[in-house]
Amino acid sequence: MPASHLQWRAMTPDDLDQVMALEQASHSHPWSRGNFADSLATGCYMPALWHQGPHQNPPQNPQQGPQCRLLGYLVAMPGVEEAHLLTLTVAAACRGRGLGQLLMQAMHTWAQQQGAAQVWLEVRESNLAAQALYARLGYEPIAVRKNYYPLEGNAREHALIMRKRL
Repeated sequence: MPASHLQWRAMTPDDLDQVMALEQASHSHPWSRGNFADSLATGCYMPALWHQGPHQNPPQNPQQGPQCRLLGYLVAMPGVEEAHLLTLTVAAACRGRGLGQLLMQAMHTWAQQQGAAQVWLEVRESNLAAQALYARLGYEPIAVRKNYYPLEGNAREHALIMRKRL
């Protein structure tokens, strides 16, 4: 997809229907609409990447292939001299095209503008693709949060805590 078809904009409450469709399609334990609304209300950094393709009516379902409308988003929270990546999602049909990296690089720029000296995040131990992306971007593992993420039933999965110094 040509870069000219990509549009960046801050997530708004009007986007939440599409955000929730992508969130539910992408995660076994998705964020709630309230999680996103609270993040918007508290001033989190929430860029969304949209496809503005040649079709007048691009598909609204984010899983309908490369002509998807909402391609991805992230939520990051500012802190004192740091930022915390809370969630990053790219539509399955659009993965492997560098969109996650674009979102992360935009977040790094925002974090630096906020005076952050570092960014940290948690990632599932099983999410090797995300870990590889973060490592390519300069993140290093610093700790493990045991039993952090829910799994099916009562099972839990450890989270790897990663940090990047800006």
